[in-house]
Amino acid sequence: MRFSLLIICFALSVSAQSKITIAHRGASGYVPEHTLEAYAMAHAMGADYIEPDVVLTKDKVFICLHDIHLESTTDVEQKFPDRKRADGKWYAADFTLSEIKQLRAHERLTNRFPQDKSSFEVPAFTEMIELVQGLNETTGRETGIYPELKQPAWHRENGLPMEEAFLAVMTQHGYTGREANVFVQCFEPDALKRMRLELNSELPQVQVMGTDKADLAMLTKEGIAAIALYANGIGPNKASVEANPDLVKWAHASGLVVHPYTFRADTLPSKYKTCDLELKQFYDVYGVDGMFTDHPDKTVAFVKR
Repeated sequence: MRFSLLIICFALSVSAQSKITIAHRGASGYVPEHTLEAYAMAHAMGADYIEPDVVLTKDKVFICLHDIHLESTTDVEQKFPDRKRADGKWYAADFTLSEIKQLRAHERLTNRFPQDKSSFEVPAFTEMIELVQGLNETTGRETGIYPELKQPAWHRENGLPMEEAFLAVMTQHGYTGREANVFVQCFEPDALKRMRLELNSELPQVQVMGTDKADLAMLTKEGIAAIALYANGIGPNKASVEANPDLVKWAHASGLVVHPYTFRADTLPSKYKTCDLELKQFYDVYGVDGMFTDHPDKTVAFVKR
């Protein structure tokens, strides 16, 4: 009975929020992703939440990085040429934080921030939190954080379990209870279930889904209802919403918010002539509750209008 009441309370508190903008990896359409500069720019643009992906280092420090590998967004190949694994990849889990701090972060995509300009670092997760909280204090805005745990099962297999350590960081920085200004997301249901059902976390959680067979199996009426037992929202690929807009209704009927990903003003789907037309379709027609975007200024402006 207590667990059922918790689900209802979670649903009421989360669904009461208005349409939100989630800065995907910071303002990643303008500044290299997962850098303090990208997070600061997203805050200045008025994002409601800022998303850091988090992985663990060898010395068990959470850092902000989209992948468990380093080569796509840093110069690790030049700085540590002999530290790749047999598969030819450089894993963050094989480096200490001090070694990570020796790396230069750069833009992943060739059509965005020039890779040979300026200098960026890979931030520790605590640095990201402290930046957002500091900006909240100085601006009077209350921007939340929307961290994603990247591949918890892989980390566990490599001797770096994430869930309990992650929740400890959340508690240390004041993110506790169902009213905390945070969403915790993950692609792996087991990690979310562990935090909610075993570690008794009351933080709002979101089940993220891609487009593979296992993820699509969750995007049924029954699958979404099952997600409501351990999460407060779903984060589907926006193509899944386009293919079946009813999943938004199913989620809302189960008390879940819907936050699809990813909206990019510089790579619009061919069916939309402008960014606003795509935003209007998802916000106003499909009725989603928030969006992940590389260009938070565009989405903030649309919502304000």
